[in-house]
Amino acid sequence: MKATRALAGVTGLALMGVGASLLLDVREVTGVLLWLGGAAVLHDALIAPLVLLAGLVLVRGGVHGGVRGPVRGALTVAGALTVVALPVLLRPGPRANSSVLPLDYSRNWLLAMVAVAMVTGLVVAGRRFTHGRRRPS
Repeated sequence: MKATRALAGVTGLALMGVGASLLLDVREVTGVLLWLGGAAVLHDALIAPLVLLAGLVLVRGGVHGGVRGPVRGALTVAGALTVVALPVLLRPGPRANSSVLPLDYSRNWLLAMVAVAMVTGLVVAGRRFTHGRRRPS
């Protein structure tokens, strides 16, 4: 048991050393910092305002309180899936090498959006069904 822990510790230290050596390369550090800065700007300038705007539209649009939660959840999941899929959806240029991106990502993203909408519809229908069947207290 002690030998296993010692081996895990030594392996962890070795991997930390590899990570630290990669950080010593200035190009890698600037790339990571640029990516982190871009992610913060993307979140603060685009994602957060869109989420807030969607919430405002749901409230002002008169969406019922029991439906509002599932719709907000669906919009959050759809947004996250879209952000993850953007690199392959917006890949530049013609498809030169089919082995690099072999799938139809636009169709698969659309199928994921349909699945999110269907699950949301089922949740809303289930809530309405159970709400309508409750006995008065």
